[in-house]
Amino acid sequence: MGDQRDVWLVVPVYNEAPVIADVVREARKTFPNVVCVDDGSRDRSAEQIRLGGAHLVRHPVNLGQGAAIQTGIEYARSQAGAQYFVTFDADGQHQVKDVERMVDRLRHEPLDIVLGTRFHGDIEHIPFIKRLVLKTVVLLSPALRKLKLTDAHNGLRTFNRTVADGINITLNGMGHASQIVEMVARENWRVAEEPVTILYTEYSMAKGQSLINGVNILFDSLLRTNARR
Repeated sequence: MGDQRDVWLVVPVYNEAPVIADVVREARKTFPNVVCVDDGSRDRSAEQIRLGGAHLVRHPVNLGQGAAIQTGIEYARSQAGAQYFVTFDADGQHQVKDVERMVDRLRHEPLDIVLGTRFHGDIEHIPFIKRLVLKTVVLLSPALRKLKLTDAHNGLRTFNRTVADGINITLNGMGHASQIVEMVARENWRVAEEPVTILYTEYSMAKGQSLINGVNILFDSLLRTNARR
């Protein structure tokens, strides 16, 4: 895919010491520029981030994934030559080959942002509660329906400088994903989805992320839907 030095991966990190060094090392084989935002971790995440070779920014306390992503974007867009940006999970669920395709689309198609979607082909590997929640979120969100998006709460996103300069995430928790979609609709950024594969590993499932994040996403979506009425 050629030189990727104009791409920055933004990785929000909270207590991911067992895996984050390997995640960073694997990503940096293709994308040398990675910034990890240690969002108040209580384990050795910061040390492991350094071992992996990423840039490290630290929040002294846990602020939430949305805040970590915004901090990471602000850091990345301040770096010389930064033109493309990626939000990338810390737990090993995202695949670099998917990022390569998404960035390539930004380079060659009239797009500002490409969002990963799990809802293509066989979806049986997606935990049932996750499927149920994400489909419900689509039904609740006017912005998702307007843009014909299927998986706005996928943490894998790529976007260009226009979006990076304009993005302003103010929802610190899981609601940031819905807020990003609302910004896409409001700013008329050119958007597309790209089929990606999420690796639901023993590590990520053991952390209970599927159930906890699913409940958080649904609760936030219900609050935001009611607030708009």
